Amino acid sequence: MCPLFSPPLFMQRYQFVVDFVQKYEPKKVLDLGCAECRLLEKLKYHGNGVELLVGVDKDSSAMRTRMYSFAPLSSDYLQPRTGPLAIELYEGSVTQPDPSTCGFDLVTCIELIEHLHLEEVEMFSEVLFGFMAPSAVIVSTPNADYNPLLPGLVGFRHPDHKFEWSREQFQLWALRQCEVFGYTVNFTGVGALAEPHTDVGFCSQIAVFNQDPSPQDSAVQYRSREEPTVYRLLYSVVYPSLSDNNILQKTLVNEVLCRAELVKQSWLSGKWVAKTAPEPYMTGSSVCVSLLDVWSCPRVRSLCGTLRRFTEALVGESRVVLTPGREAVIIPVDDEEEEEEEEDEDGQGTETRWTASVTTEDWDVEIPHNLDSNLHGAKHG
Repeated sequence: MCPLFSPPLFMQRYQFVVDFVQKYEPKKVLDLGCAECRLLEKLKYHGNGVELLVGVDKDSSAMRTRMYSFAPLSSDYLQPRTGPLAIELYEGSVTQPDPSTCGFDLVTCIELIEHLHLEEVEMFSEVLFGFMAPSAVIVSTPNADYNPLLPGLVGFRHPDHKFEWSREQFQLWALRQCEVFGYTVNFTGVGALAEPHTDVGFCSQIAVFNQDPSPQDSAVQYRSREEPTVYRLLYSVVYPSLSDNNILQKTLVNEVLCRAELVKQSWLSGKWVAKTAPEPYMTGSSVCVSLLDVWSCPRVRSLCGTLRRFTEALVGESRVVLTPGREAVIIPVDDEEEEEEEEDEDGQGTETRWTASVTTEDWDVEIPHNLDSNLHGAKHG
């Protein structure tokens, strides 16, 4: 079936969700029947503004094959995310209500419902729309009207499918949920063929539900998210982000030291170009780099916002040594650099070679979740 579609149909379904998330920017997204977490992986990298990604599947072995791929990489610490992100994976049945699934902006059910027995569909519908009651729901399922066009297909598309609905059957089910639980729905899909087959619709039909602003006479009752009581947590990770003030402070200091080191090396090698910032100068065996020069770095400015917050964040920071007047940062010159500088002055030097030192951070320390304090307060935390 895959050669019929480019990109493959499963990728088109995932991209549909990604496009929806990028357009409407939900903060909390739950994927039911997440299997090997492929959709969650895409949303991790392409979900604008998503702060919580949760996957649920009754087959824990499928999730276990991929869950450790969500572990933060070195790059996640070197370049923390701007906003917070946490990912959680649970073993559980979509026909059982669990408080960990409440309070979501978006719930996705991609090729899930057809794996349920028909008698389970009603329980699933009650749990999804009545208990979870998310702001939006995306449900995709095979379109049985399309099946005659699929070469060599006999019966259902997958041996585990319990049923496959026609467009009429799917729409009747969806409209019934809107009536009972206070939603509106739009129908679309992915995997359409050109003429003369447009009358059969999409290969995968999709219903996009949106909760009514003030549902009346519906079975919906808002519930906030709580700890699981039925589901079992398999994996949980919180990514480093600049919303954590400790990480913001460490990131700022790293950027300051890196920028100052580059300016120092440029000045020692005679490549420093005069600009609005004062020229670096020697004091003992160290080079003093103007804070204005460091502040000119776009990355530093983006982390602080204002020059005042920038200077306040550095005062009292143990890794940053400032001059008495707090107008420059003091960067030591190591022995090798001093020798090379002396050789250059004698006319015997060769091209200066240097390697910026890398500061190793202890990222395992407990970090308080105080997102409202400013940079100046964070460095004292």
